[in-house]
Amino acid sequence: MSKQLYTLEFPVRCSPAILYEFLSTPAGLGEWFADKVDERDHIFYFGWNGTFQQAEVLESEQDKFIRFRWLDGPEDEYFEFSIDKSEITNQTILVVKDFAEKREIKDQSQLWDYQVKDLFHRLGN
Repeated sequence: MSKQLYTLEFPVRCSPAILYEFLSTPAGLGEWFADKVDERDHIFYFGWNGTFQQAEVLESEQDKFIRFRWLDGPEDEYFEFSIDKSEITNQTILVVKDFAEKREIKDQSQLWDYQVKDLFHRLGN
């Protein structure tokens, strides 16, 4: 069964520059995404409870977005953090894109909700 791309949006009270630091650096990602994060040559090493997963940075643009691909995952799947602005409210919006089996999207979305709440706590939101 193939996975499908899904998108989640989270309004955040924070400047794009500060938010981008939390999405694209080992120190920032280590605050909310994983227990331990290291980076060498565009490969990020994410650690949770003693297990590690590696992800390469496929693409990034300062203060706009960063796209990762798990090294042990399919070539055409990725997860991405992008920073958008609402044209109506001028509010910063964190956009998360990820892949999951259709029946797992709800559970994966809840996991992202939990992770992003931790990020917002670190940002003082």
